[in-house]
Amino acid sequence: MFQKIKKYQFLFEELVKRDFKQKYKRTVLGMAWSVLSPLLQLLIMRIVFSQFFGREIAHYTTYLFCGNLIFSYFKESTMGGMNSLLMNADIFSKVNIPKYMFLLSKNVSSLINFGCTLLVFFLFCLIDGIRFHFGMLTLIYPLICLILFNVGIGLILSALYVFFRDISYLYDVFTMLLTYVSAIFYTVDTYPMIIQNLFLLNPVYVFIKYWRIVIIDAAIPSFGIHFLCGFYALLAVCAGAYIYRKYNHKFLYYV
Repeated sequence: MFQKIKKYQFLFEELVKRDFKQKYKRTVLGMAWSVLSPLLQLLIMRIVFSQFFGREIAHYTTYLFCGNLIFSYFKESTMGGMNSLLMNADIFSKVNIPKYMFLLSKNVSSLINFGCTLLVFFLFCLIDGIRFHFGMLTLIYPLICLILFNVGIGLILSALYVFFRDISYLYDVFTMLLTYVSAIFYTVDTYPMIIQNLFLLNPVYVFIKYWRIVIIDAAIPSFGIHFLCGFYALLAVCAGAYIYRKYNHKFLYYV
């Protein structure tokens, strides 16, 4: 795969640039929206939920920002990946190029937006009195796992979307549900242990939990959390790659 990306490096770079231009076309602030959008979401959630949960959770602004940051990156990456094939049908139906390049370009675009917001997040951590420590270097691991997970889910969604247009509507409902079961604005510590373990079935929650443990608790997550991050990432990538390989030759007949 990496050899093919290198072979089509110029095309890949142009796809990433095009994604940025399309996303911020005719906007006054342009790329600044990649930072402003999650900040505005944070502000609204902070105002709405601080009276209900803010008194019980230490560093609530950072807690909230962390959950919203990870979830927003997941949502943007996977929703962009879902549309990647149909949006580029005019290209790959005429030129024989790897179709997954369109999805990867969407993921790179989302990752850059995530990186810009991440800088602001660390600034908020300093303002909130979070102590920086060497253990934060472990955040590289869940970030890599999250990238792979997003790519895998994007592969699955983009393939399904070619055959079933209803997927876009169903996924909107699913992400709304996922918002409430990912413990973005509340804590699960008050629930019985069996309920807390059920939350671990949600991959997005696992990634959010890893970041919160490292940043807010200044600790290293358990082996179980490390295992789940890697497991969900590999499961998503393997499932996505299998679906692409199996149905790749059929995409041209449905776009």
